[in-house]
Amino acid sequence: MGAPLRKLSGDPDCKNGTCPTLWGTYDGEDYVVQGYVINDPERLAQLDLPEGETAVMVPAAVLEEYFRAHR
Repeated sequence: MGAPLRKLSGDPDCKNGTCPTLWGTYDGEDYVVQGYVINDPERLAQLDLPEGETAVMVPAAVLEEYFRAHR
């Protein structure tokens, strides 16, 4: 099992608690981003992801909230 995660930032417009979120490990070694699955083949082709990797879309507000709090 990996290191426990803590919530760092979430979508401020979230109504149900399961919206895009930025998580981090308590040791500060890693981040996890929860977001929307990218299904657009053109976008996926631009990313050229290797096997075993994926990408998600995250509202800018999620990251902006985190960086604003850490300035």
